[in-house]
Amino acid sequence: MTRALLGLDQGTVAKARELAAAAAAPVIELAKAHTTVAVERATLRLAGITGADTTHRAGDVPWVNRVVDTVRDHCGLEQGALLPVFHALREHDLGTLTELAEATAAGQVRFTQPDGKDRDRAAKTARSAVGKGIRQVDRSRAQRAKLVEKIGDPPQRPWIYLIVATGDIDEDVVQACNAARAGADIIAVIRSTGQSLLDYVPEGATHHGFAGTYATQENFRIMRAALDEVSKEVGRYIRLTNYASGLCMPEIAVLGGLERLDMMLNDCMYGILFRDINPIRTFVDQRFSRQVHARAGIIINTGEDNYLTTDDAVDAAHTVTVSQLLNERFAHEAGLPDELLGLGHAFEINPDLPDSFRMELAHALLAREVFPDAPLKWMPPTKHMTGDVFRGHLLDGFFNLAGVLTGQSILLVGMMTEAVVTPFLSDRDLAIANVRYVLNAAGNLAEDFRPAPDGFIVKRAHQVLDEAVGLLERIGRDGLLKAISEGTFGLMKRPPEGGKGADGVVVKAEEYFNPAIEMLETGATK
Repeated sequence: MTRALLGLDQGTVAKARELAAAAAAPVIELAKAHTTVAVERATLRLAGITGADTTHRAGDVPWVNRVVDTVRDHCGLEQGALLPVFHALREHDLGTLTELAEATAAGQVRFTQPDGKDRDRAAKTARSAVGKGIRQVDRSRAQRAKLVEKIGDPPQRPWIYLIVATGDIDEDVVQACNAARAGADIIAVIRSTGQSLLDYVPEGATHHGFAGTYATQENFRIMRAALDEVSKEVGRYIRLTNYASGLCMPEIAVLGGLERLDMMLNDCMYGILFRDINPIRTFVDQRFSRQVHARAGIIINTGEDNYLTTDDAVDAAHTVTVSQLLNERFAHEAGLPDELLGLGHAFEINPDLPDSFRMELAHALLAREVFPDAPLKWMPPTKHMTGDVFRGHLLDGFFNLAGVLTGQSILLVGMMTEAVVTPFLSDRDLAIANVRYVLNAAGNLAEDFRPAPDGFIVKRAHQVLDEAVGLLERIGRDGLLKAISEGTFGLMKRPPEGGKGADGVVVKAEEYFNPAIEMLETGATK
């Protein structure tokens, strides 16, 4: 139970939420009015398309890309991809979607939008196929619940979140299992550099990533199976995290739901700001991906920590609160409850500033009290890591202490070489030891911690909340897309018509058909 230590005016908090909802509303309507190539591919993945064309001269091309691109060329995506696909399946008397994809690659299929009884038959078959995929997501969620009940959750909060990033899924498994044995509760497999800008999801197990490992369905399956085994060994369910972001956000969300991932990085603006992905594409894709996460029971982690690596962590503190409120609103609209909102924030104030630790406590307590039921994800220092490993280790200790003092839910393990070099295994071991010491020595200190009602921490938290309300009022007047274009968040200016993937956005026709969206919104399975 979150204690009220800051004396926040609940009327001000309620006003901030109302303003966030008003700012988000036009963007939600925009998202509902569009589809994207990634949403259509994700839906076909739920319907059962897997595999890739391995004969293509430019490299493997996923069958789902081949099919959606061809449908778009032949008859457009304004009514969705499913009706042309399942009409063609019957028209050509093909048994599987893979056979249809192979025939498509061979130039043997001409996709058309069916009408009349042909449309009804295609819709019925499509609905049945997508329903099977949704039911698999439901089974994965039920299996997670069963394993947590049987094996047990970690005995303490915050959960300890550790990153592995070798580029080779087999090496990742070794590091992940050893990290779990050392005390990690959550394993995040970092994606290979640049994967967020690929407009396709690679197939199969991979061993050649750069500074991370490719997110693929097979890699998800391999890591989940390995963590299930080590969960039994250590006596607590080890959670798996990956990244539902970038140009394939909806597809990776679907693959995560099918393969029982437990958490996924999924922010409403990160791809826009830090990967220069088209804003409209991002908002359309994130709505669908969050509907999938809601159905799968996957905790999303948002990316507000990144604002503080590009902007000043003191001056821009209120932009973190604003983004958290927007992320909350977009998530709620997509069906995600508070217990699945791993809203992000970070320990990124320059440690040389007087009272820097007190300000960190103020910001962390503000997030905790504004979002009392959310599993907040607290991110370690990176911007001010200098390569002095002793200073860095001490700074991480202060970060860990702030986390337990302010009741954070998910603690990403900070390492003394963070943002300087790729950490060694020994760095991870020392970092986990740092966390374990603080949790053991001060894990219950929060019950004794009460900032002075008229002191520095309380005043700073009130100031940040008031500044957040002021910014939300401006965003409400000018529009969220304009605010993004002006560099409001993280100093990144991204115009709504620009960015990568804009050509993959399609305005829906009145006859648009996508049973996955209907099932995700209503809870149906057929």
